[in-house]
Amino acid sequence: MSTANTGYGPKLNPLAMQRVLDHVFTRNAQPAQCGRAGTPVCLWGAHGLGKTQIVQQYAQERNWKLAYCAPAQFEEMGDLHGLPSVMDRTPGQPHKGDEITVFAPPQWVPREKGPGILLLDDINRADDRILRGIMQLLQNFALFSWQLPEQWQIVATANPEGSSYSVTTMDDAMLTRLLHFTLMFDAKAWAKWATESGVDARGIAFVLNYPETVTGRRTTPRTLTQFFEQVQEIKDLKAEIELVATLAASVLDETTVAAFVSFVNDELTDLLDPQDILDAESHSAWSGRFAELVRAKNGGKRVDRISAICTRLFLHVTAPHYRLHARHADNFAEFLLGSAIPNDLRASLMMDLSKHASPDAQALLKDKRLARLLLEKL
Repeated sequence: MSTANTGYGPKLNPLAMQRVLDHVFTRNAQPAQCGRAGTPVCLWGAHGLGKTQIVQQYAQERNWKLAYCAPAQFEEMGDLHGLPSVMDRTPGQPHKGDEITVFAPPQWVPREKGPGILLLDDINRADDRILRGIMQLLQNFALFSWQLPEQWQIVATANPEGSSYSVTTMDDAMLTRLLHFTLMFDAKAWAKWATESGVDARGIAFVLNYPETVTGRRTTPRTLTQFFEQVQEIKDLKAEIELVATLAASVLDETTVAAFVSFVNDELTDLLDPQDILDAESHSAWSGRFAELVRAKNGGKRVDRISAICTRLFLHVTAPHYRLHARHADNFAEFLLGSAIPNDLRASLMMDLSKHASPDAQALLKDKRLARLLLEKL
């Protein structure tokens, strides 16, 4: 059932969503076993979560073709079926009543063999009449006027029903033509994408420390990225806090603006970059700052900040551009074996790293002390 805040189907983060797409598309590519064209997928979720981007990235990473269609822009059925014209099957001869009407498919319709994805973006923002016309496409991967080439998949995106979104309700007949999944925000999954995409490291640190702020009406992964792009060239955020707050208020909720201003004023933007740890000439180069950051007012430990620092470190060493340097393994072990790192967090980071295929990343675990701890957990 749908709710005001989600959609239909299980709630998945972006990484889990990609695994599901892999399975569904593999199954759809076996028509002899399925006995039909396949089953389209619908990704539900609030605005700004990156539903469209997930599909685009999925196709790009696999070198698949991608055809984009926004049904909400359709004014009439001709936008879906194409325009009709009369074809004379015996040209140059007297009319014999053998003329037929043929359709020229719209430009967005793919014509080459796949693999590829037809993306029906924001499908439930289309008028009800257009949705009824799309039903045959979802069922047969074809309309009466054209059909998808071989090895093409269909993915739709949709905003939740029953909330403040201006959407058209899908009836049961249409809903049962799709597999439904609801995309949920995951700070670590977003941070992985943001690290690889060059998003301001200070913004990544903020989201990892304040993931609860990415739930507002205006604060979304999309608007946060827009804001971080605007402040990326501002070297000293605290010195320009008035401008920073103004830019934040232009795209984010008030609570998020207040949280970011507090984040800057508390000097947490410098939350120990991974390079500060890996490239340090000695443990003392970062240990003082680390101790200051993770010390809570009541004398305890700020596990949330420790987790954010560890997450950024993991994302850095598992990124495609990472290369192992001389001091990295020793510094990594020195950091991870520190008494401030909780045992469960240390074990989780090592287990995740051991599963990573990069030789450079796995070389960080060759320290005898880390290797011994890892073996105890296996």
